[in-house]
Amino acid sequence: MARRSSNLRFQPSGGSRAAQVPVGKKQKLAIERLAGDGRGIAFEGGRTWFVSGALAGEQVEARVLSARSQTIEARAERIITASSERREAPCIHADRCGGCNLQHMPHAEQLALKQRTLAEQLSRLGGIQPDEWAAPLTGPELGYRRRARVAVRWDAKARQLQVGFRAEASQDIVAIDECPVLVQPLQPIFNALPALLRSLEKPRAVGHVELFSGTAEALLLRHTIALTEADLNRLRMFCLEHRAQLWLQGEGQPEPEDPSAELGFELQRWQLQLAYRPGDFVQVNGLVNEAMVAQALDWLAVQPGERVLDLFCGLGNFALPLARQAAEVVAVEGVEAMVQRAAANARNNGLGNAHFYRADLSNPLANEAWARGGFAAVLLDPPRDGALEVVRGMGELGARRLVYVSCNPTTLARDAAELAQQGYRLRRAGILDMFAQTAHVEAMALFEKPEA
Repeated sequence: MARRSSNLRFQPSGGSRAAQVPVGKKQKLAIERLAGDGRGIAFEGGRTWFVSGALAGEQVEARVLSARSQTIEARAERIITASSERREAPCIHADRCGGCNLQHMPHAEQLALKQRTLAEQLSRLGGIQPDEWAAPLTGPELGYRRRARVAVRWDAKARQLQVGFRAEASQDIVAIDECPVLVQPLQPIFNALPALLRSLEKPRAVGHVELFSGTAEALLLRHTIALTEADLNRLRMFCLEHRAQLWLQGEGQPEPEDPSAELGFELQRWQLQLAYRPGDFVQVNGLVNEAMVAQALDWLAVQPGERVLDLFCGLGNFALPLARQAAEVVAVEGVEAMVQRAAANARNNGLGNAHFYRADLSNPLANEAWARGGFAAVLLDPPRDGALEVVRGMGELGARRLVYVSCNPTTLARDAAELAQQGYRLRRAGILDMFAQTAHVEAMALFEKPEA
């Protein structure tokens, strides 16, 4: 008797092996609906096709990007029959760049897609829906991105430095001379950057470049070998011309060329300025970030005498505005360097009622010294993995109001189910359009626990 294998490729009834679908093959497809990430779904040849750049109801010709046994990833290269909802992409590089995958979709439809994705995840994975849906929190659909990482690679065959953004599902770099989603102050720097990098004596020394816009503009160059003095001077002159700070990163942490350089961002509604360094996490969309903070504080409804807990606090993006309202804010982060910078931000803004601590946020927190006495309210803004261990111990912290800011509806839904088991009710939820032109979904949810 033949031994069975979990990797069996043949149909058990004796059918023939499915033919492999080669990368690059073109296929005509009828798009039936959209996936949560905005790709069109089609069914052809016994397989499910996920097609970027396609809309529901369209007939397209797509090129295969990758293939597994039953699923094919592809990109629409020709629209045979277009949807009435299709629009012309605002970026001329949209058909090649892998950055903004929903430009062919009107902004209102992008928001509707994100709203459906959040609702479906909460219902399917969490078995829960909010008592009230909040209106989407939005900003400009273009010109919003204040931070960008530019890909760089030396092409040995062409003996030229490639500069741009990664292509979809590829390590190829798409040369881009303009990026409509960047904030205006970064546009001239971005446009002139390829020529600068190609003029260097050692272009192969460049690992990548990051651009930042806040209280100042900044350029961070990551280099894999030491730069020559001539190349350093080229970089200095470029940054001087564009009124930007120059930051360099070799084997250690990013450091400014001018030790006195200060980089930060403002939260104008609260008259706050937060310092950061390249490499620190900051939201890329400044306008939506400020609106997000305002909404979180409104939903949390902190009273003057209350003690509040801010988990995954980062640089103090929520903690410092909360300190304007609460009697005390306890803010916790897993990275010591971020804790130190957040504490400095509080001091520099004259906030003595915000206290910052480092803790492993994958472990229960109730036994931590700073948790004694409990909290009236909790705000948490975890990474994509969510905060399951934290929410499992939420009841022990005593908070009856909780605002959860999420960058992943899947883990939000999982954690919401755990909170529901502890008696918390999902009162309100809504999406945050932090990344317009993409299918990335950020969300906010308000949980309340009734008095016993």
